[in-house]
Amino acid sequence: MNGLFNVNTPVNEPVKDYAPGSAERIALEAKLKALSAEKIEIPLIINGEAVKTGNLKDCTMPHDHQHVIGFYHAAGTDETKAAIDACLTAQKEWAAMPWQHRVAIFLKAAELVSTKYRALLNAATMLTQSKNAFQAEIDSTCELTDFLRFNAKYVAEIYSEQPNSTKDTWNRLEYRPLDGFVYAITPFNFTAIAGNLPTAPAMLGNCVIWKPSSTTVYSNYIFMQILIEAGLPKGVINFVPGNSAEITDVCTSHSSLAGIHFTGSTAVFQSLWRSVSENIHQYKSYPRLVGETGGKDYIFADASANIDALAVAMVRGSFEFQGQKCSAASRAYLPKSIAAAVLDRAKTMISELKMGDVANFENFVNAVIDAKAYKKIVSYIEDAQQSEDAEIIAGGTYDDSVGYFIAPTLILAKKPDYVSMREEIFGPVLTVYVYEDEARAETLESLNDVSDYALTGAIFAEDRKVIVELEQLLSQTAGNFYINDKPTGAVVGQQPFGGGRASGTNDKAGSKLNLYRWISARTIKETYCPPTDYRYPFMGK
Repeated sequence: MNGLFNVNTPVNEPVKDYAPGSAERIALEAKLKALSAEKIEIPLIINGEAVKTGNLKDCTMPHDHQHVIGFYHAAGTDETKAAIDACLTAQKEWAAMPWQHRVAIFLKAAELVSTKYRALLNAATMLTQSKNAFQAEIDSTCELTDFLRFNAKYVAEIYSEQPNSTKDTWNRLEYRPLDGFVYAITPFNFTAIAGNLPTAPAMLGNCVIWKPSSTTVYSNYIFMQILIEAGLPKGVINFVPGNSAEITDVCTSHSSLAGIHFTGSTAVFQSLWRSVSENIHQYKSYPRLVGETGGKDYIFADASANIDALAVAMVRGSFEFQGQKCSAASRAYLPKSIAAAVLDRAKTMISELKMGDVANFENFVNAVIDAKAYKKIVSYIEDAQQSEDAEIIAGGTYDDSVGYFIAPTLILAKKPDYVSMREEIFGPVLTVYVYEDEARAETLESLNDVSDYALTGAIFAEDRKVIVELEQLLSQTAGNFYINDKPTGAVVGQQPFGGGRASGTNDKAGSKLNLYRWISARTIKETYCPPTDYRYPFMGK
């Protein structure tokens, strides 16, 4: 097969609106009803085969935590070792497969996600991650499809990047996969991220251990089945849910660990880094560590800001998907001259937000993911209720009797370093600090210093001089920076996503920058007529 093959330039998958009576609404409601009425069994997938350990864990719905819709078999040490062996066995044949055939598998998977399985994957995401229809659509259909299609295009572009040659030599770059297996650890909050972390390295010829979040095994398993239907060979991606510590210990102590692709907490990523450093002497190569680890994302407003736009950004940016996006606005800085008007507008909108089951499409807010998250978030609300340094000005209620429900909550901090201005909460809580207009410089300094994170941030101003100033002053505070927009909603191919500081390695998911981490380039120089005499002209008498 001779040819320089092209991948079509992708277009972002259109977001369906799920209006009452629409075909997509009817199909989705039917899937929600069907999945809610059954209970599925989820095995491991190792070397393309279903593996059942008998160590069973429930799959439940956060908004109805006693409702079990499935159970999965949890992996242990033996299964993890078997998955690694499957990776290493499949590696040679997978790496040798012509790249266009590897990419075709994932392009087919994208088509299956966006057509045949759209309603199924959206419904599974809604039920197990407690997302409303819109949040599921933009995640498990549109973003996941975009990751697959755009990454396929990026692979083609990377392979086409070649060095210059001379008339008597031919220089080539061979983009090899890494020497070993990649360990992908995926989060609960985005089906798209869960799908991207194992597939991005796989497109480039790597074989992968996929450890999904224990709370979202259900939706992730459906995507794994889609990959198999799309033609993914055995052993290329091995689906291994189970105890994180046990699986991680096996992977990080193995001599063939070549990389870790991670999204999750800063503490866990730092523990992975420590494990790798402790085992560095026994690896065949230095593992690539790619991590996105959360944030304490901000909105900073100038007195010239559009009040209505600012208030909407605060509500949407903080409370969509219950604030469980890595990019969700968690702290806001408002100048005193406009603070009252902004807060009044925000409180009015919050009072209108409906909360409940995902099957009721009128609900804007659903449940947080599990009991552990619920308790953590509630602890911050209770602290604000008791603290002299803060007060709750909207929301502040919670109830876990049926589901893990926490009302969208606004905390007014009386000092810029109050605990909920500093620490990641990962829930529907926005803390606001009102600063004196003339104290803007000091407030910006606090914004920069008070948090360890640097993932996303937004500024609101109509004064262009102020926009320029803030963009420069806040250059290291966010890897994704928004002007007059909420700090969430990065789109593949438009806003590559990732941050620095404690927010991760900033390798920008949804761009070529991420894919470069999963290749090990080899330079090949061919000389047509090599010299036959060791002497150089300068050596002559």
